[in-house]
Amino acid sequence: MVSFIKKSREEFHAALRNEILTVDAKGVASNADRGSKISRKIASALLDELGDVSVATKLPGQTSGSSFEEICANFVGRCFEKFEHLRPGEFFVRKGGQIAEFDQYAHLDDLEQLAARHPQMATALGSDYLIKPDIVVGRHPESDDQINRTNLLVDSDTAKLTSLRSVNQSRNILHASISCKWTLRSDRAQNARSEGLNLVRNRKGKLPHICVVIGEPMPSRIASLALGTGDLDCVYHFALPELMRALDKVGGDDRLEQLQTMIDGKRLRDIADLPLDLTV
Repeated sequence: MVSFIKKSREEFHAALRNEILTVDAKGVASNADRGSKISRKIASALLDELGDVSVATKLPGQTSGSSFEEICANFVGRCFEKFEHLRPGEFFVRKGGQIAEFDQYAHLDDLEQLAARHPQMATALGSDYLIKPDIVVGRHPESDDQINRTNLLVDSDTAKLTSLRSVNQSRNILHASISCKWTLRSDRAQNARSEGLNLVRNRKGKLPHICVVIGEPMPSRIASLALGTGDLDCVYHFALPELMRALDKVGGDDRLEQLQTMIDGKRLRDIADLPLDLTV
């Protein structure tokens, strides 16, 4: 029998091939850097591993990026709900959203209003805290009836500050912030790192999962984001086993070794790992 996660991963790849993972009239893959011979070669070998793709004009970066976010959100949402027995609770997955709507970052709304009233403060505060994740996973606070469903665990006299109880506060809790990068250039890698670091610094309460999903074929560019610790949980490649086989075919042990180093160092995983990691 084929597992649900494997089937969903295949459907995820099929959706990518239908929308953004294509080749142009010259055979250049849409996730390759046209100006780099090795990028074109690796991306082509990766497509051979994934199956047939359509010949089409490469979409503009903003269009392909938005489609990648939508396809990733659908995959994460469909898979994450299947593991509710591992992490009970009322969760939701959606594309986009302001972090200030969530409990841990609600105070950022006050900062924004303060900056709007006092322009001189806007200069000092900057705008790095105004983060809009590509995908958010949120959790609804729980009613006391649900918490006490099997035993009397909480009452009106205790646990009056925890965000999990809806009687204490009504905002959703940010469980995960997921950034999606179809391709990577050095500036995009640093943007993802900066967002992650600001999520760490600006929170009040639980730190959400901070993840990045990528479609980049070049190990050196993946390393610019995946190596290091602290600002990101992990980087997830849309087709990691296929990329490894593609690198093996293309040759160049140093690139395959670099990828393996990131995997062994728990900095790089496959997209199929993401829904399970979110249950932790």
